[in-house]
Amino acid sequence: MESVQSQAPIPRENQVSSQSGMPEPAVLVLEDGRTMHGRAFGAVGETFGEAVFSTGMTGYQETLTDPSYHRQVVIMTAPHIGNTGVNDEDPESSRIWVSGYVVREPSRIVSNWRARRSLDDELRDYGVVGISGIDTRALTRHLRDAGAMRVGIFSGPAAQRSPEELLELVRSSPSMSGANLTADVSTVEPYTVEAIGNSVATVVAVDLGIKSMTPHRMAERGMTVHVVPAAFTWEQIAALKPDGVFFSNGPGDPSTADHAVQVMSSALESKIPVFGICFGNQIFGRALGLGTYKLRFGHRGINQPVKDLTTGTVEVTAHNHGFAVQAPLGEEFDTPYGPARVSHVCLNDDVVEGLELVDGSAFSVQYHPEAAAGPHDSAYLFDRFARAIHDRKDGGR
Repeated sequence: MESVQSQAPIPRENQVSSQSGMPEPAVLVLEDGRTMHGRAFGAVGETFGEAVFSTGMTGYQETLTDPSYHRQVVIMTAPHIGNTGVNDEDPESSRIWVSGYVVREPSRIVSNWRARRSLDDELRDYGVVGISGIDTRALTRHLRDAGAMRVGIFSGPAAQRSPEELLELVRSSPSMSGANLTADVSTVEPYTVEAIGNSVATVVAVDLGIKSMTPHRMAERGMTVHVVPAAFTWEQIAALKPDGVFFSNGPGDPSTADHAVQVMSSALESKIPVFGICFGNQIFGRALGLGTYKLRFGHRGINQPVKDLTTGTVEVTAHNHGFAVQAPLGEEFDTPYGPARVSHVCLNDDVVEGLELVDGSAFSVQYHPEAAAGPHDSAYLFDRFARAIHDRKDGGR
């Protein structure tokens, strides 16, 4: 995906303020009626989405540009956001995807050698309405108790309405349950990420909301990656003669993704190696005949502990999911494609974090092994995918 418009770097001796003038008053309204007052951050206006919290202390730029956050209002639990500004190297897509942004204290200056502009300016340029100066710890604790819910942020003239009118606007906004959002975030036209060095394999990546680092991780391992729209049929994918098929992360309710499940099923029937992450894990689960469900408040952040049930290793992982797969822990189960099992589990709440066919031809994880801006404990999964492709190619000779 293309990067955002490049601008001249900000010299250290010319550090800039991240906010100009006195920010306008802003108000945050949850659908259960809880209201918090603060200051406008980013664009002035109104926005709606699902209120979710992210526990990462770094990587806010990657979070903002992750398509999986489409139609979500992200609350940052780290108290100080924006210190390093915004650069042109770290975006995970060509735009900011969050519907709104909530921080406790935005940095007053930008100080980083790669910075091109402030976070406040970036949010304003993309029309992202945010709020600062509220108790994000209290808000996060409330969401942990009450669960993720719809929220609205209002600033400027939009905040002058009555509390009753603001609450009604929030309650009439769309819910994440039942939302089919892949068409909103998927690429319109196919594109190719060339292998770094010699190309040893061809992979088709189905873009359900892919992050730019994901095909890069495969390219690092000698794979030429054809990124295709979510609407591609299996016949169109097969025509590219892939050695492996990848299903990406993405937003929305997996129960609505019937087309992606059909494509996944065809890929599994072909016995081509398959790898899925995040939304792709949920699609894999549905193709295996499993159900999905909405988590109470989801997993988001770069510090989530996951156990590999095969090796016993505990990995620190990056998450961004509000839905999960229902699957039996500790036992194999039958599927149309052979026996399968849960491969990874979250140590916080026993949520399924990985699935695999026992024969090794297909596997998935619920978290993000590409992990920009980290951690990198799970990078081995791309090596595993490369080995599966290599073994199948060797076995076919």
